[in-house]
Amino acid sequence: QLQLVESGGGLVQPGGSLRLSCAASGFTLELFAIGWFRQATGKEREGVSCIKSSDGTTNIADSVKGRFTISKDNAKNTVYLHMNNLKPEDAGIYSCAAAPECDISRPWVFASWSQGTHVFVSS
Repeated sequence: QLQLVESGGGLVQPGGSLRLSCAASGFTLELFAIGWFRQATGKEREGVSCIKSSDGTTNIADSVKGRFTISKDNAKNTVYLHMNNLKPEDAGIYSCAAAPECDISRPWVFASWSQGTHVFVSS
């Protein structure tokens, strides 16, 4: 059974940092692209970043470029989202999911969604 489990959300002050983890079980990350998405209350789901282990492809949304980075640890079968200089507008529920290709503009092609973790940015 393909499963993604994430962790690392929480409350942080503006300007602070968090690292989210997305651990895969039942499959190896190297076979898929892993994307991070977020959804704020009352807003549509937004693609944040994606990484494809097999060819190193990454992409990142303009709204977080320069502040967020994505990385992977194949040995741990885990993808990380490093979030720096967090802003209140970064708050929301963050989820990870898998797809054959790295295209966060098409969330409907992603599957095996994680349960979601809350990120709160407030002073």
